[in-house]
This record gives sequence, structure tokens and C-alpha cells, in this order.
Amino acid sequence: VITNSYSNTVMSFFLSKFNHSIEELLVSPVPYWIILLGYTSGGVVRGFVVGCCVLITTSFFVEFEINDIGITFVTFLLTAILFSLAGFINAIYAKSFDDVTIVPTFILMPMTYLGGMFYSIDILPQFWQDVSKFNPIYYMVDSFRLGFLGVSTSDFWTSVSVLLIMIAILAIVSFYLLKKGVNIKT
Repeated sequence: VITNSYSNTVMSFFLSKFNHSIEELLVSPVPYWIILLGYTSGGVVRGFVVGCCVLITTSFFVEFEINDIGITFVTFLLTAILFSLAGFINAIYAKSFDDVTIVPTFILMPMTYLGGMFYSIDILPQFWQDVSKFNPIYYMVDSFRLGFLGVSTSDFWTSVSVLLIMIAILAIVSFYLLKKGVNIKT
């Protein structure tokens, strides 16, 4: 979900900039929030489709039950929105194809591994537990764990609050950058 939501938005918007086709969209009477919503929705849909395909494929090899479909869906949706917005910001600042790949490789991947995906942060020393709680991916992983397994190390509503705050911040930044035309308008 994280990778596909992010990469769909970053590549779609960056290619529009690279091909100068974004200029046609910016001079049209379409409001900026609609442009942002369109690119973000594309990332969310791709994240959802790929996530569902992985879930279906996995079900052929491993038996599992989803403990709470509502929690799983909400986490799925919030995660896709968050990383779609993050991809939009990366696309605005990217000036080359290398810039598009720097963030997923050097920021998202380490955050994923340090977010408690393969371990519970309860086994870490207290200092590293506190550090992990500043990583938004920790809250996503913990919410997915609650949705699938019924086990969590943090409160679900705390996780949702953190994700919603991060989404609001990224949406405001994305809208501001788009409206100002940072690295878009010449």
C-alpha cells in the first residue's frame, strides 16, 4: 500500500511536469484542490488495488482471518492517502528521475523497517520505543496488526489521530506548493 500509493502519485505528477502537460491543467479553470484530489485519488486507488491483489494472492498460500474488517479498511485508506500526498510533495520538488527515487529508497524503506513491521517495539529498550513512536509507519503497522490479528501495542484511536494529523499537514503543504507553483510554474 505504502509503496504503490506513493509511487503512483510521484510518477504521475512528475511525468506531467517532465512532459510539460501539467501547464495545460494549471491554466484550465480547474481549482487546485481538484488537481490535488485527482492525483491523490489515483495513488489511493492503485494502493488499494495492489493491496487487495496481494491479499488475495497470499490467501492461496497462507490461511488467515481478518479480525476486524473496519479497522483494517480504515488503516488501509488512511495509509494510502498519507503516502499518496507524500508522493505528491516529492513530485513537486523532484527535478530529475533520480530525485523521484531518493525518498522511497533512503527514507521510506528505513522508516518501514524501523516502524515495528517485523517485531514488536515492546522488545526494544525504552529509549528506542520512544523514538519509534515518532515514526508514523509504526502507527500504521500497529493498526494493521490490530485489524488482522486483534493485537496492538498502542490505542487504535491514537493511531488514527496521528495518521489524520499527518494527512492534514501533508494536504495543506501539498495544496500550498501546488498553488504557489513551486518548481512547476516558470
